[in-house]
Amino acid sequence: MSRKNRAEAVSGWLFTAPTIIVLGLFLAVPVLMAAWVSVSDWHGVGSPFSSDVSFVGGRNYAKILGGGGLDEQNFGTALRNNLWYVVFVVPLQTAVALGLALLVNGRALRGRGFFRTAFYFPSVTSSVAITVVWLFLFSSTGAVNKIISWVGVHGPNWFNEPTGLFHLGAGDPPPLLADHTMLGISWWEWLAGPSVAMTAFILLAVFTTSGTFMLLFLAALQNLSADVDEAAMIDGAGAWTRFWRVTLPQLRPTLFTVLTLGLIGTWQIFDQIYTGTKGAPANTTMTPAYLSYSSAFGSQQWGVGAAIAFILFAIIVAFTLVQRWALRERPVSRRRMRWIEKGSVR
Repeated sequence: MSRKNRAEAVSGWLFTAPTIIVLGLFLAVPVLMAAWVSVSDWHGVGSPFSSDVSFVGGRNYAKILGGGGLDEQNFGTALRNNLWYVVFVVPLQTAVALGLALLVNGRALRGRGFFRTAFYFPSVTSSVAITVVWLFLFSSTGAVNKIISWVGVHGPNWFNEPTGLFHLGAGDPPPLLADHTMLGISWWEWLAGPSVAMTAFILLAVFTTSGTFMLLFLAALQNLSADVDEAAMIDGAGAWTRFWRVTLPQLRPTLFTVLTLGLIGTWQIFDQIYTGTKGAPANTTMTPAYLSYSSAFGSQQWGVGAAIAFILFAIIVAFTLVQRWALRERPVSRRRMRWIEKGSVR
């Protein structure tokens, strides 16, 4: 390297050193400490690196993933709850965010600035405050049950109803599903869907996060060239065809970002559960993030709590990689190219 390049390299490291030091102290070091706690028998007293703390290997992970006790059952229940939460929230918030972005991006809409602010406002409001409001709205005598009573529907006691949506009105479970278990809970429970209580949290998540993702879609829509859309319109393509064949493919990078952020956020849900139900009723709103907290700070099982956190991290990484593979750019097949060329000739 020349003297100039060395000077630039030194300057770069000097400017980035404060950030690296802060991230190292408050991010890397705690992660390494938590990794050690997950494979040790530390009980929360004294330093986790003291001589009284012993290495136990994967014992904490074994208790969660195959111990056959309450830890495994709680983790299986939390994983089931969070999985159904992800299945419902990610598609719904993505669709609602894209729909809102298309709405406020339309030239025919008057007062677009007002609607953009109104749709985005729940995203910047304290999640604790919105959760408290949600508890009042979805109480047995709340506004939601009052509104649906106008059409003759008797609303449930939302946050006290543990029944899964797919088990409402169902009879006895078939023996095949009731007798086989995974992570301490039966297949019948895995297929129950989100509980009525968790459904209220699903609606809360869609309400509070769609505004943020709307801005991402809106920025992407405003950067799209109108020439391609106009060309499709001249060729006779309708509004739905133009959206599906022209607009949506150009939004692939933004769609990947929204889905990735939504996936990560839904697996990390904690503050709404902590403020609202603390896992009740019957643990049907308990999530791995809240279980990690309650195991460590509530039951003083610090190793189990840290292990749950690292398992949750692995789950998030795995789902992100699968999503990246599913949304990857695929080469156009020769058959499709011939079909496109024939269509263009016609």
